[in-house]
Amino acid sequence: MEPVADERELAKAQRAHWQDTYAAHPGMYGERPSDPAVHAAEVFRAAGAQQVLELGAGHGRDALYFAREGFTVQAGDFSAVGLDQLRAAARAQGLAERVTTVEHDVRDPFPLPDASVDAVFAHMLLCMALSTEEICALVGEVRRVLRPGGVFVYTVRHTGDAHYGEGTSHGDDIYEHGGFAVHFFPRDLVDSLAADWTLDEVHAFEEGDLPRRLWRITQTASR
Repeated sequence: MEPVADERELAKAQRAHWQDTYAAHPGMYGERPSDPAVHAAEVFRAAGAQQVLELGAGHGRDALYFAREGFTVQAGDFSAVGLDQLRAAARAQGLAERVTTVEHDVRDPFPLPDASVDAVFAHMLLCMALSTEEICALVGEVRRVLRPGGVFVYTVRHTGDAHYGEGTSHGDDIYEHGGFAVHFFPRDLVDSLAADWTLDEVHAFEEGDLPRRLWRITQTASR
């Protein structure tokens, strides 16, 4: 189903906002990996993964960490500006051979064959300005490209977050605050997205100065 006009306009505006933000603040999240990425690397290694697909990689702090940890990484994002910064950092760190990038909007099917990826990571990508329908389709694509037994680790802000219900409402639990639109997850959405998976863990944590309240979800594709 095609997104309604309001959804298309919101998606277009958010892409432009992220482009402008990365351009104005190069390397805005720093070089240190996120805590969820450090956890995910341990989970992926224990599962025997060698290849990692990161969705919403931005300027690459986590993608580069995975590469330093010995994984081969495909990093996707809809911001060409962020990916330019990622490629420059990969070259500077001697990781260019371990990291490839693709400019891609997760509202579209992944340009990957079925069962071609060992592990998928997405830090706060699923809780961007995506409708519930788009999120379900995205997780379906993750399931399609993962090999049997592959692991998906993702994080989302949830409805217990201080910004839930604040700012401009776009419906479907999406609220825009400070120019960034966020889809805040209720717990039943997490459970429904794991219906055809093994749900290994839902871990609550906090991040940032607000602090943001998130869940880190780990689920495994059925064999």
